[in-house]
Amino acid sequence: MAERIGKHIAIYGKGGIGKSTTTSNISAALAEAGYKVIQIGCDPKSDSTNTLRGNTYLPTVLDSLREGNRVHLDDISIRGFKGVLCIESGGPVPGVGCAGRGINAAVNLLQELRLFEEFKPDYVLYDVLGDVVCGGFAVPIRDGITDRAYVVSSSDFMAIYAANNLFKAISKYAPSGGAKLGGVIGNGLSTGYSQAILDDFTKRTDTKTVGYIPRSLVVSQSELYGKTVIEANPDSEHAKLYRKLARDIAESEDLVIPKPLGSAELRDWAREWGDRIYSLESGFVGAQEGI
Repeated sequence: MAERIGKHIAIYGKGGIGKSTTTSNISAALAEAGYKVIQIGCDPKSDSTNTLRGNTYLPTVLDSLREGNRVHLDDISIRGFKGVLCIESGGPVPGVGCAGRGINAAVNLLQELRLFEEFKPDYVLYDVLGDVVCGGFAVPIRDGITDRAYVVSSSDFMAIYAANNLFKAISKYAPSGGAKLGGVIGNGLSTGYSQAILDDFTKRTDTKTVGYIPRSLVVSQSELYGKTVIEANPDSEHAKLYRKLARDIAESEDLVIPKPLGSAELRDWAREWGDRIYSLESGFVGAQEGI
């Protein structure tokens, strides 16, 4: 592996949890602050960088390779908000092949094109699907491509289940040079006890929550405009939250190897919380009661 130029950060999350929204707003905030940023979408849906590039069409790495012609960087990248370089790895033809193959192909091609040596980024963000179904999705944390990973999660059980699986992968690869965990980003939090649930999970796994992004119509409105919150609603409270999150990620060197919960332990933990919130009245904030 060639010497890493800039900080390379993998951001994982269960499908539909808002990881691409979160990643793009972090990229936008970093670029707004004057940093050179690359965002690489590693999801077969190829929609990671939509709001950074205003939904402008961008050929994926795999689509370009399938055409059989020599691929140049200009063929597979586009400058988005504040100069963020946007790239989408893409995926196989639907129903054929491994979805993780696009990540391998993208990484290999970008190294051949000497992207990082030429662009000299301060930050490279890899937006990766967190429902780990094949080894391809583990490439960014397994092969020394990144040195740190963040997990986007809500307080819903399936999101936490996916986060715990990511912790298992990180704990396996980190001791041999893989990425360590920077923390968990709480996203889409809506109830009073959502933050308490997520904080309890991170405490149980010797990790931490690095930011909380509540649900908001500002996010939905910005995406309908085809923009990040940083661009569409720069003075909003959510824009401030994303800027703080980006700043914390940029400055932090507090990386850990998580201690994931075992299957039975996770199930028991979830049941305990299920018993607790069942008795809570609507609008009751569990954290205030010391839960």
